[in-house]
Amino acid sequence: MSRHPSRTLTAIAAAAVLTGTAAGLAWNRHANAQAAASPTVATHDQAAQPLLPAVTAPDFTQMVKRYGPAVVNVSVSGLRKVSDDDDARVPPQIDPRDPMYQFFRRFMAPDARMGQQQPPQVLRGEGSGFIVSPDGVIVTNAHVVKDASNVTVKLTDRREFTAKVLGSDAKTDVAVLKIDAKDLPTVRIGSARDLEVGQWVLAIGSPFGFENTVTAGVVSAKQRALPDDSYVPFIQTDVAVNPGNSGGPLFNARGEVVGINSQIYSGTGGYQGLSFAIPVDLAMKIKDQIVATGHATHARLGVTVQGVNQALAQSFKLDKPEGALVAMVQPDSPADRAGLKPGDVVLMADGQAITDSGDLPAIIGEAKPGTTMKLQIWREGHKQELSAKLVNDTDHKDNQLASKDTSAPGRLGLALRPLQPDERKDSGLSGGLLVQDVSGPAAMAGIQPGDVLMAVNGKPVTTVEQVRQAVAGDRKSTALLIQRDGERLFVPVPLG
Repeated sequence: MSRHPSRTLTAIAAAAVLTGTAAGLAWNRHANAQAAASPTVATHDQAAQPLLPAVTAPDFTQMVKRYGPAVVNVSVSGLRKVSDDDDARVPPQIDPRDPMYQFFRRFMAPDARMGQQQPPQVLRGEGSGFIVSPDGVIVTNAHVVKDASNVTVKLTDRREFTAKVLGSDAKTDVAVLKIDAKDLPTVRIGSARDLEVGQWVLAIGSPFGFENTVTAGVVSAKQRALPDDSYVPFIQTDVAVNPGNSGGPLFNARGEVVGINSQIYSGTGGYQGLSFAIPVDLAMKIKDQIVATGHATHARLGVTVQGVNQALAQSFKLDKPEGALVAMVQPDSPADRAGLKPGDVVLMADGQAITDSGDLPAIIGEAKPGTTMKLQIWREGHKQELSAKLVNDTDHKDNQLASKDTSAPGRLGLALRPLQPDERKDSGLSGGLLVQDVSGPAAMAGIQPGDVLMAVNGKPVTTVEQVRQAVAGDRKSTALLIQRDGERLFVPVPLG
């Protein structure tokens, strides 16, 4: 089964019964009595640690009464064309690796096998949303209303309205709806920046169509970067979130909305304690743009970045494995004009520290096109300051997080040769060395024959001698920039 965050998941229900025996209860009473009679001797370490105040679970009843009516159920319907090789006829709960998957693909559409055109498929779905203004402006997820022809909003007082989609932004998964109503109840907007890990949070939504369902948990982590969602620094919680909760609000203990429940991580299709919410600060910026213009814009820097692990940190002589390592710079992009180079490590952007590589795309995504962003970078063992004027993102994919993370023990083991003129022409490269054969630590690190070695520790290489000089000495690790299938990536290779 898939182990990635999923927006459309299958329900798996389970019930558990806890039982106890009279003998077990009597034993517990005896043990408790012994414990009470025996004094506890505090060790030196225990005595040195001050006791924390007792923590009790908050009572959410008043919050639910006040803000529950501002949470709505969103149901959608539409039509979708089905092609002969389309997966739409496969029930969503069938995993692609399940043998039944191919059965549904091959035999559930006999008309297509006879060369006849398939009728459009009816799409239906449900999600949640919350009212942010008394005149009927509602925020939800973009994936909830994607491809929808009809959107219906149901309030807790059973009234239903046909909603207009004012706009949606797939990059942040935020959409804005409008219904024709007045004097509606609204939520109170807070800030995800004030959240701390361990704080209580509450979700209200319509999981599996059960409207106004309330679930609670704690903040598990902040600033989570997920695959294909590099613009969003997600809030991770252990709040029970299931299909239908998408687009619903995440409240803090003060009754303020701090996020939009968007995704879960599951290996079974059901809730497994890993839920992710879009920070409300980001969502409200997108909402304001959509209300004003009907769409949202994002800034673009023009780089591909990857994470810095311990081996890469040693290769670039960084004190600790932090920052965003630049693997590729798009020609004539803001990054290129600012002087960014592959091998630079971005440490700060717009005054904010870059701890994880996913922090950089999130900061850039929240910035406005046309603004000048100051970058602090690490290059050849020293910090430098650069300024880049961001441009509008027109669906380029160069801000995507490079997801491959490799490490390996032990000396290079590469057979290299310069690129031939026809190879340079076909690849569009002006330099680099072709990997003809690979063994030892380079092979363990994932280098493959056919890769093109572009740089070693951030310095471009065009000759084998340059590579020998770059790895000479007492380095513990070296970082190789390779190009494979048009993509560039730094691969750390520890040296023995």
